[in-house]
Amino acid sequence: MSNAEVLPLLQPEVEPCCPPLTERPLTAEEAERTAKMFKALGDPVRLRLFAAVASHEGGEACVCDISDVGVSQPTVSHHLKKLKEAGLLSSERRGTWVYYRVEPAVLAAMGQLLTKAAAA
Repeated sequence: MSNAEVLPLLQPEVEPCCPPLTERPLTAEEAERTAKMFKALGDPVRLRLFAAVASHEGGEACVCDISDVGVSQPTVSHHLKKLKEAGLLSSERRGTWVYYRVEPAVLAAMGQLLTKAAAA
């Protein structure tokens, strides 16, 4: 028998990017921030890269594992940079590779924005 204590998992604070669309009109700043995220996902290659990272085991992926999207490596890097600038991905260099992960707070906030709007 172990005397190890089981600790509860802490959930990250979800800072919504904006209120649900059915709650109130967006401010100019909220609309700007939200549009930047959706614009980044409006490109098919970026959407494929984002989905590849999000669906990858552990929620993060090495650039070497997700670069097969039908464009050259420099173009993949450009699109990943745009996703990072929009706040949708974060990255960490490990040796010679860069690992990308979906920002869970942003993803949850975007999902909440759309889910509540769809339910209305």
